[in-house]
Amino acid sequence: MDKSSFITILCFFSICLLWTGCKEKTVALAKDIIFEKEENIRYGDDPGQKLDLYIPQNRDSIKGVFIIIHGGGWRSGDKSQLTFFTLSMMKKFPDYAFANMNYRLADKHSFILPNQTKDIDNALDLLVKKSVEMKCKPRFILLGNSAGAHLSMLYGYNRIFDHKHRTKVKAIVNIVGPADLNNADFKNYSDYSFVEKHMIDSSKPTPTDITSLDIPNPIFWINETSPPTLSFYGNRDQVIPLSQMRKLDSALIQHKVRHETYEFNGGHLDWDQAPNDEFLIDKIAAFLKQTGEK
Repeated sequence: MDKSSFITILCFFSICLLWTGCKEKTVALAKDIIFEKEENIRYGDDPGQKLDLYIPQNRDSIKGVFIIIHGGGWRSGDKSQLTFFTLSMMKKFPDYAFANMNYRLADKHSFILPNQTKDIDNALDLLVKKSVEMKCKPRFILLGNSAGAHLSMLYGYNRIFDHKHRTKVKAIVNIVGPADLNNADFKNYSDYSFVEKHMIDSSKPTPTDITSLDIPNPIFWINETSPPTLSFYGNRDQVIPLSQMRKLDSALIQHKVRHETYEFNGGHLDWDQAPNDEFLIDKIAAFLKQTGEK
């Protein structure tokens, strides 16, 4: 066989293998932990409005849906960055469905809000409809890191945006999320100038008694009805300092919201590295058990 024929055959088998991989519809994490997989489901017309959905094969025992929301400073990042962590969560929570979502990223011509929390609402709209297929109640747990954690808290707490499914959020898992954007420590954020200019579209109508500084601020919206909140912050985080953790805890305590907060050893990006990842997942399981969600 000459070299050109060998390369042709190799390319053919490579294409076949790639095609077969794309057609794979299940994820087997253990003998009895199998999920059906749907990738890049559209929940809107924009290319950024897509999610990956993992549904337990045993649909008679689905308790709810984890919504996984990536970070990236509100203008970068992708759901693929959290695929491995999502799979680790699926192994621990085989009786939950998982939606790992993208959202519209901000740029110099667009705003973070209300686009990004509206995308969460649109994704939940799709998942409410899917819950009939999944044979489960539409009960959601928002889990985000960094900017995704900010969006998770803002969606779950904020009461002026038209979030149709906010009351279906039964818990929030906040991983290194900024909770008080008005605090002086957040102004040290390296991309603060962009965030300041592009956090909220001031042309959109809002109540006149609420300032544009308060609207995107999670702790401003916390009250007695806010969802139970589990938080994690790094003790060497140079992006989101521990003072953000203390401000969030203070607001949750003031309004008697069930919550737990933990520090992990490391910086902003170390939360999903061993042994922190296992620590987080174990704490999530314990927290949901205490709140009656597991």
